[in-house]
Amino acid sequence: MDRPRCPLCGKAMSSNGKTGAGRRRWRCPGCGSSSVRRIDNSAKRLDMLLGWLLSRRTQADMGRSRATFKRMTSEFWGIWPIARATGEVCDVVHLDGIWLGRRAVVLVARSPEHVLAWQLARSECSAAWAALMARVPAPAMAVTDGGAGFAKAARAVWPRTRLQRCTFHAFCQVKRCTTSRPKLPCGQELYVIALRPLKVCDAGSAAAWLASYAEWHARWERFLGEFRIEDGRRRYVHERLRTARSGLDGLVRSGQLFTFVEMRQGHGGSWPSTNNCIESTNAQLRAMLRDHRGLSTVHEAKACF
Repeated sequence: MDRPRCPLCGKAMSSNGKTGAGRRRWRCPGCGSSSVRRIDNSAKRLDMLLGWLLSRRTQADMGRSRATFKRMTSEFWGIWPIARATGEVCDVVHLDGIWLGRRAVVLVARSPEHVLAWQLARSECSAAWAALMARVPAPAMAVTDGGAGFAKAARAVWPRTRLQRCTFHAFCQVKRCTTSRPKLPCGQELYVIALRPLKVCDAGSAAAWLASYAEWHARWERFLGEFRIEDGRRRYVHERLRTARSGLDGLVRSGQLFTFVEMRQGHGGSWPSTNNCIESTNAQLRAMLRDHRGLSTVHEAKACF
């Protein structure tokens, strides 16, 4: 049996009978101190919790009853795992949020290699984004899906950082308005145009897309301006198409759609145009929450952390 060491002098202790509770007593032959050996199994219990949380197994599959499993792992639900600020400076930071129902959202900042920081908030407001971004040094470029409040937080916390709107999310924003099978020729053309930025790779293709979008804009301007009067108010006939056009107009005016092309021209190298990097992380978090449905909102947040 492995003999414990004396906490005072460091010598190997000898067995010295048992206590009234039946536990083994140990005595140091050098200094005469006596103690009871306590085995800390918290690491094993934490490993058991993580083994359940990061797999598709149920609590009954962990080799213990459900009540025993909950009792052995209950203390770890009191932990809020927070990423320490390392001061690591990255060229690119991807940012996105994963919603826990409609009650809370976990905001995540990730470099191309690993997650940098995360923040729990009630909504994707500018204050929540600013709290997350304040823990990460300002990168050269930030890639985002255009969540509410992000632009305002970026102007305050990362004023010199270039912003890149994820081109796939920009396409999805149009797709929500046109559907994947638009019926009107205007919507069909807009759907194809919104899909093309995913294939843009240089300044030439970016300029060609801007020209084609401007041509579409002019060709269908009158069509999208059609309206009727209802209850004394003007109501546009093609509101959803106008919404899709408005989203692309905002990206063109801000210049955030092809920031990655400008970065390649100015700095060289490869700069991302999508948020696929962080979406893979969020997909794993969503899969975990889906496999363990029924957790409270607080437990869901801690599980993500």
